[in-house]
Amino acid sequence: MATGSIVSIHEYLSTSYRPDCDYVDGMVLERNLGEYDHARLQLAVAGYYLFRRKEWGIVVVAEQRVQVSPTRFRVPDVCVIVDEGQPEQIFRTPPLICIEILSKDDRLSEMQERVDDYLNFGVRYVWILDPARRKAWRCIADGMREVVELRTESPDTIVPLAALFE
Repeated sequence: MATGSIVSIHEYLSTSYRPDCDYVDGMVLERNLGEYDHARLQLAVAGYYLFRRKEWGIVVVAEQRVQVSPTRFRVPDVCVIVDEGQPEQIFRTPPLICIEILSKDDRLSEMQERVDDYLNFGVRYVWILDPARRKAWRCIADGMREVVELRTESPDTIVPLAALFE
């Protein structure tokens, strides 16, 4: 949902939103979050990656701005990048992973535009997690596939869903 009228990219980038908002073609869009199930799962996912960051050679961040196109910024719930030194303050290079966690008002079908933005930008792994149903989906160009673990290659990482939902 839009929080106001058309704003410039400069205005968006120089404004602090609490919580942070997406920016899509001039519109500032609120994100659904703020409830326990969402927050707990976001922390579990970020913590799992954070604990293994040195082993896997990665950096994990929550709610990081990602410029997915010249006029679009998304704020995934969790991002993972390959550790190559000093990360960008706003990611303008595709992260390895973008993870979205459904809030109670989110619908899986409504996530498609976000997913398309990540995939079109070149994010290799896009996952949607549903804390209410304890399920996860890997998103690819031709649809979504339910998965029981979050797995990447180069670097090789594995996150079993059971570990996140316990």
